[in-house]
Amino acid sequence: MKIKTFSILALLFIAFSCSKSIEYTEAFKKETAGSYLYNVDDVIVISYEANDLFMNWRGVKTKPVATELNEFFVPDMYKKLRFLKHPKTNETYLSIISETNPDSLSYNYLKAPVGYKTPSQYIAEKNFDKALVGLLKIKTNDSLSEFINQYKFNRIGYKYIREDNFEDAIAIFEMNVKLHPNSPNTYDSLGQAYLVSGDSLNAYKNYKKTYKLNKGNRRAKKYIDNYEKKVK
Repeated sequence: MKIKTFSILALLFIAFSCSKSIEYTEAFKKETAGSYLYNVDDVIVISYEANDLFMNWRGVKTKPVATELNEFFVPDMYKKLRFLKHPKTNETYLSIISETNPDSLSYNYLKAPVGYKTPSQYIAEKNFDKALVGLLKIKTNDSLSEFINQYKFNRIGYKYIREDNFEDAIAIFEMNVKLHPNSPNTYDSLGQAYLVSGDSLNAYKNYKKTYKLNKGNRRAKKYIDNYEKKVK
């Protein structure tokens, strides 16, 4: 633990002691500013204010320590990054500079197209249709990805229900059903959202689906039986 702490402190000292006053040209700013894919649902955003480079990652905006025109140190990550163009694709990347081999090249975080948004960003904007498109792409590449975990979306949906925002809760649960069409849990949650919103017919339809997948769901069976008695 002491060795690791010393290493981090040494890295911070070196970075800050090497900090330089960098003059960024407008062409350089234009080429490097934008979103870089940290992963399929997370981005690093590089921006400039006057002659200062800023990085926004996971909602926190920081000013990295500039070490060269193409390089900067990020204390929150304990990493030194450089801008790098791929020789074959000509795409721009943020590259992690290796502590042991700083001359090695790695293409870590690809610069995304202008206007690109992650599924999580679309969900935050309540643009659920576009969020679903992105999430389905993630599922195609990795059906077990943590980014499409059904329980994560359930938590978001129930948060909306607690806020009496039934419309958005239903949208989230419908998205979850499309991502996990064989899960009784997703239909159960959607049925509950319709029920509390006052839509008994759609509640019934989704409780029927969840009960078909899980015969042990007595709450769903009770609702189905009561609904069918009323409509007879």
